[in-house]
Amino acid sequence: MDFAEVVLKRRMVRHFTAESVAPATIDHLLELARHAPSAGFTQGQSFIVVTKPETRAAIATLCGEKSYTDSGFDPFISGAPVLVIPCTSEAAYRSRYSEPDKTDNPNPDEQYWPVPFWHMDIGCAVMVLLLGVVDAGLGAGFAGIMDNDALRALLHIPADVTPVGVIPIGHRAPDKPSSSLKRGRKAQMDFVHHEQW
Repeated sequence: MDFAEVVLKRRMVRHFTAESVAPATIDHLLELARHAPSAGFTQGQSFIVVTKPETRAAIATLCGEKSYTDSGFDPFISGAPVLVIPCTSEAAYRSRYSEPDKTDNPNPDEQYWPVPFWHMDIGCAVMVLLLGVVDAGLGAGFAGIMDNDALRALLHIPADVTPVGVIPIGHRAPDKPSSSLKRGRKAQMDFVHHEQW
């Protein structure tokens, strides 16, 4: 499918079939995500792939899956055959920007970072992954993590690496749309500003 179709078909999926996803497919999707933009070519992003049912169930608990199922949604986190946890490292950026080709940085403390580029870059990588999922004929969702420290302990994530969420991936099954969709999309005139706000 062409790029516009991929973008327009992308949505957060909250129910998956039990059909497995080939490891080679996940490898391909993550290779695409590896090519996302990265400030200073820091490449401070990483992804953890989880397929073991018991670990997926533990992660679902840390994402508060019960609150979703209590609201009538399917167990889309524990029920997905693959969970991908995107992570970023602020420390990697601070280290990169202290290297010789970046020494024009007069102040490496927080004031120098009006925008935390490590968050921007992981967001770009996640979007590439989500679009790649659609292009592969699969579906993906996103869940926030309610206890990052517990997830770090469960998956042995280093202290200087921050997991930013959980992406369930699998074959789409009929699901209950989020009630948030009733808000509709912002009008183009409220979304795009030309020359000034």
